[in-house]
Amino acid sequence: MTSAETTLIRAAAARNNADWCASVCRSHGIANSFGETAWRSAYRTPPYYPDAVTLRPDAVPADFLSEIDTASPGCSIKDSFSALDLTLNGFVEFFTAQWMHRPAGLPAPVTPPLPTERVSTAARLRDWQAAWHGGIPAPDIFRPALLDDPSVLVLALHDGEDLRGGVVLNRSSGLVGLSNLFAADSSDIAAAWSSAITAAADHFPGLPLVGYEHGDHLTHALASGFTAIGPLRIWVASGHINHEI
Repeated sequence: MTSAETTLIRAAAARNNADWCASVCRSHGIANSFGETAWRSAYRTPPYYPDAVTLRPDAVPADFLSEIDTASPGCSIKDSFSALDLTLNGFVEFFTAQWMHRPAGLPAPVTPPLPTERVSTAARLRDWQAAWHGGIPAPDIFRPALLDDPSVLVLALHDGEDLRGGVVLNRSSGLVGLSNLFAADSSDIAAAWSSAITAAADHFPGLPLVGYEHGDHLTHALASGFTAIGPLRIWVASGHINHEI
């Protein structure tokens, strides 16, 4: 893959991630908009979701800072190309991660997948969110309106009646984003990645997967056939480093 091809895939992955952030905001009734170089929300986004996502490597702070709420606690920016220095704008670097890409048509991971089921009711979504968060009370992030979004697929991973994990898939032009993957037990994490990849191939055949991860999740993603294609950086308003993604 050439550097130009990698840049195009990173831009597509950033747009896909911004589409997912927009879906989450819409489910909360939060207005948001896309510009040529950045997506942004004028109002505080749900926990763990950014107020702006850059879409091109030539994005500059002036493209989005004046259109987001930088004064309220929790304001955060997803610098998709790790190209900005927002320290003079009152932000601190929270963490870095890697965009990742898995071409369509690769063999399935060797770890056997768990059965998957589409989350289709508000009650099941509450259970899914509680498991994703590691217990109750969970923050109010995933609302039932997401289940009516045709671009979004919330999946539960089961072993019999037991909820063993979950993942979100969101489709945008020519690819599928994978996010919010979790396993209720750490021993199931390889199976969770296998399940997510298998489900994506079943529901969206012929489309590549993108997403971003860091730490142990990145290690598992790479072991499952993903390739790291470049860094991103999360910036958080100084003094409020409890708001990511």
